[in-house]
Amino acid sequence: MSHKRIERLKHHRKRPDQFTILVQGIPVCADHGIYGCNVDHFFSKHYQTYQSYQILHDNGNIESLQKLASSLEKQIERKRDTRRCNFWQWIWFKFTSGPIDARSQEQKLKEVHHSIRIMQCKNMLKQKELPVAFVSFKSRLEAAQAAETQQHVNPLSLVTRYAPEPTETIWSNLAIPFHRLAVYKLGVFIAAFLLTVFFTIPVTAVQGIVQFEKIEKWFPPARAVQLIPGLSSVVTGYLPSMILNGFIYLIPFAMLGMASFEGCISKSQTEIKACNMVFYFLLGNVFFLSILSGSLLHQIGESFTHPKDIPSRLASAVSAQAHTVGHSDEPYLYGFPYYRVVPIASLAVLIGMVYAVVSPLLLPILVIYFLLGYAVFINQMEDVYDITYDTCGQYWPTIHHYIFLSVTLMQTTMIGLFGLKSKPGASFATIPLLVLNIMFNEYCKVRFLPTFQCRPIQICKDNDDLDKTEGEAECSSEHAVRAYTPPWMRPTGSSPESSSVQPLVRCLI
Repeated sequence: MSHKRIERLKHHRKRPDQFTILVQGIPVCADHGIYGCNVDHFFSKHYQTYQSYQILHDNGNIESLQKLASSLEKQIERKRDTRRCNFWQWIWFKFTSGPIDARSQEQKLKEVHHSIRIMQCKNMLKQKELPVAFVSFKSRLEAAQAAETQQHVNPLSLVTRYAPEPTETIWSNLAIPFHRLAVYKLGVFIAAFLLTVFFTIPVTAVQGIVQFEKIEKWFPPARAVQLIPGLSSVVTGYLPSMILNGFIYLIPFAMLGMASFEGCISKSQTEIKACNMVFYFLLGNVFFLSILSGSLLHQIGESFTHPKDIPSRLASAVSAQAHTVGHSDEPYLYGFPYYRVVPIASLAVLIGMVYAVVSPLLLPILVIYFLLGYAVFINQMEDVYDITYDTCGQYWPTIHHYIFLSVTLMQTTMIGLFGLKSKPGASFATIPLLVLNIMFNEYCKVRFLPTFQCRPIQICKDNDDLDKTEGEAECSSEHAVRAYTPPWMRPTGSSPESSSVQPLVRCLI
């Protein structure tokens, strides 16, 4: 996978994010009282291939005006469409849209465009600068060096990182003050934890339906279900799965919404964060709580009283629930995006590894599941879905961590299972496997993880040399400068009286 990441970096060598870094925590210039000149002075002094910077601004008013202009343009275009339609379409427009005065709307659109031009003037923008900027270089080598090194003696000033792709940048999150991000992360963690905890209520109730014999003891009228042939199987088999998966279907959307509040600067970072939140949610509620919820309070009390018996307790719980794994824990393919697919597939791997210890026949079913999933996803990726961003393998460390966790749980379950079978020799013989698994994971962190977190200087230098050989160095770096123009600094559309696009990013004379 690390080799494939290197190949993707070479393939995308002309992407603007390879020439650009994001700078946060910019101090105010002592001479001019603004942020922009401080960025220019610092990077022009310390980097030879520094090209330019794009300071960000408080864009609230401009963005609202651009939305208003877009709405007015749609209304005017709709009015023009009514003039070119037939009689029945004209009747439909009359009943579905209110009266629109085209001339007044066009005049209002002109005024909005004029207001946008005024607010996009440099003198106006200087008053709304934020301590955040995109800095572009002519060399990938210096861009990588700048992104991975500390720039200022104060580590909270001029904090640099790799810039996200322009198409997946979340511009609104860039305006969040740098010192608030830790508070936002803590808030999201608490919210996700509370959601995971409170979700135990429906999961425990669902697992109570699976253990129908206990419900009969507590509530004797429930025995009437057995009077109808086949109804008991539906209640204990299919109904819990339907209820549980109905709740779980909503979880990825909730986690994605929470992750978006954390302040991630790109869509891929938001979805990777949501992946982790969804996976640990499923691990806690669908796996652990499902196998322990039959006697949840008893299990918790025994675990605190005898902590050394946790592996054997987990093994016995897995053995007791092995017959229901085909119902309540069967993973579902939700389709893309990744924040829904990756956690579900990873949960399938975890369930297959852990339950294969007591139910080996589950492995062929899991293999068939992944083969079918592979065929479906290959077809969908090529013919159905559009790739909105390419992380060059940034998801792989997350998936590797899920697999490591699955193997660890499987080996822990084996230790406890052999203990339950009164085979202490086999139980102790499994401990070295657990130790080797942990050691291999630490080796992977040292050997492979840096490749996914950073961009090798060697590859950056090779790509720069290749650009010089092909004579494309200037074109690539200039494209990077244009690509990171904020949306509120771009032209909003054309004048209602002209078909040509009128540039709005200019200062009034």
